[in-house]
Amino acid sequence: MQTITTQISQKIKTTYKASTSKIVSSFRNPSPNYSAVVRSYRGHRDGVWEVIVSRSSQPVLGTASADNTARIWCIGTNQCLLQYIGHQGSVNSMRFHPNQELALTGSGDQTAHIWGAHVSPLSQNVVKSLSSGEDDIDGSKKEDVVDDMCDQVQEVSTLRTPTMELSGHMGVVVAADWMAEGSQVITASWDRSTILFDAETGEQIITSTGHDQELTDVRAHPTQRLAVTSSKDTTFRLFDMRDPNLLVNVFQGHSQPVTSAVFAGSENVVSGSDDRTVKVWDLKNMRSPIATIRTDSSVNRLAVSGSHNCIAIPHDNRHIRLYDIHGNRIGRLPRSNRQGHSKMVTSVCWSETENTVCNLFSCGFDRQVLGWTINFQSKE
Repeated sequence: MQTITTQISQKIKTTYKASTSKIVSSFRNPSPNYSAVVRSYRGHRDGVWEVIVSRSSQPVLGTASADNTARIWCIGTNQCLLQYIGHQGSVNSMRFHPNQELALTGSGDQTAHIWGAHVSPLSQNVVKSLSSGEDDIDGSKKEDVVDDMCDQVQEVSTLRTPTMELSGHMGVVVAADWMAEGSQVITASWDRSTILFDAETGEQIITSTGHDQELTDVRAHPTQRLAVTSSKDTTFRLFDMRDPNLLVNVFQGHSQPVTSAVFAGSENVVSGSDDRTVKVWDLKNMRSPIATIRTDSSVNRLAVSGSHNCIAIPHDNRHIRLYDIHGNRIGRLPRSNRQGHSKMVTSVCWSETENTVCNLFSCGFDRQVLGWTINFQSKE
């Protein structure tokens, strides 16, 4: 059975450190314009490959892990609401359906799964009721009761069977994403191919090859029939499915493996690489980047905030850096022996919903999933 763990076996160390439950801190170089609050979502037993937030009005957090599971979390209470255990290999990516309670995961077992992501609010109500002060339970005992009841919720809320299994790859499925309308799914694999599936029937619509080495990620445009794949062959490719003939454009903007390429709004693509650079591209003119960010460590799955035009960059060296879309440095999230990540940061994502307790999330191979609050108001 193949797993994605071998992809970075040279990058990770053998020891793990315990995650913290809550940390309040500022950036290493304090700025009056930004603040950060950390929450920890604990439960995975191996490194976490991806973190994602649903697009619903009451968003939840999703995580994909090398422990062969995917999880859905309540952002406010830190509790796991649902655990998916249907894969037989590392779960390498997780994406929520744009408007339905469905999740999509890609795995080292060479498949992608679509499964029901409906979660019960029970664990949220448990925490709220026990934290309301209307009972006679003392503080330490109350925490034990919360843990016990939430453990029961987690045990009940375990899903083993997908609603649809998408097969056809001959290698690890490193990532899978929903196309804009949610009726189709695109997958990326170590077999150097991408497959476009019908999400309702599981039928393969288009299989595309061309990358010279393993793929590392795939991202679909949120509103248009576009997708971008990244690869260890130092290129990323833009798939335009608006054309019946499927137009594919190849971009050679990096000197080492491209680990991430994401859409930023309707006009830009942002790519990150092991060559320690992040580049911003204009979709209308992709001949050269409009901005280049140079860093001191390899870049993993980055994310762009649409509302603030802010790029969050996760690194192998445990740092998370923030830049604006023009390549100007904003800051760096804290990292020490007591806070932040203790191993490589594999993925970050933004929440665009204003009423969430955190608006930036990160995960890493230290098994930690952290939620951060970045305050942009004073800057603006």
